[in-house]
Amino acid sequence: MAEYNSDKKKEKNNFLYPRYSYRGDVKPENMIFNSNLQEFAQRVNYICNLETAGKMDPEEAYQDIKQLWKQLKSSRKSLGINEQNSSSDS
Repeated sequence: MAEYNSDKKKEKNNFLYPRYSYRGDVKPENMIFNSNLQEFAQRVNYICNLETAGKMDPEEAYQDIKQLWKQLKSSRKSLGINEQNSSSDS
């Protein structure tokens, strides 16, 4: 019975927190940013669903998403993603 519950829990986690294989340029910073980007998208989706269902005020949803965006931008900057793209474009 415990194995069944464990399988159900894994199935539920995979459904709620899907992860996809990274297919871009394989560098540690790109993979970390990809993980951060997936988490951002997932959290924005939850916030949108809560707001749509009337469980969250629209202004609160906006502020939460704005804060998540700032965190994502900070992550990108700290990983040096922007600088890499600028130097490879020239």
